[in-house]
Amino acid sequence: MFILTLAEIAQFRSQLAADPIALRTLDMIEDCDGDLEDAAITLALQVGQEPNRSDQWLDGLAKRWRVFICQSDAKPSLAKGSVVELVRALSVETTLPSALATPIAIYVVKTGIEAFCKPLEEKL
Repeated sequence: MFILTLAEIAQFRSQLAADPIALRTLDMIEDCDGDLEDAAITLALQVGQEPNRSDQWLDGLAKRWRVFICQSDAKPSLAKGSVVELVRALSVETTLPSALATPIAIYVVKTGIEAFCKPLEEKL
């Protein structure tokens, strides 16, 4: 579970200033006292999804998009802490509701892109 500080929310807000959906998402994260998981579940309910559990739901959602995320052109910018390219890619190039792109991108940045993508690189 990740709790974002007001400074972190402000940083993401400046990165995503041109994206009104992302800004509304950041407002929701702020309304949830920075709790990324709670905000993602609330947003999912608003877009008609039915999260099946409240603990680690965002982790499961992000993992469903892992292949796309780890093969995207956004990977280098994620390593630098920027979520702009991934939010755009998830919103435009996938069927993921745009409101959920921002929490997933923030989750990946907070997890670390290398750690997030590592399971795809491991050999069975």
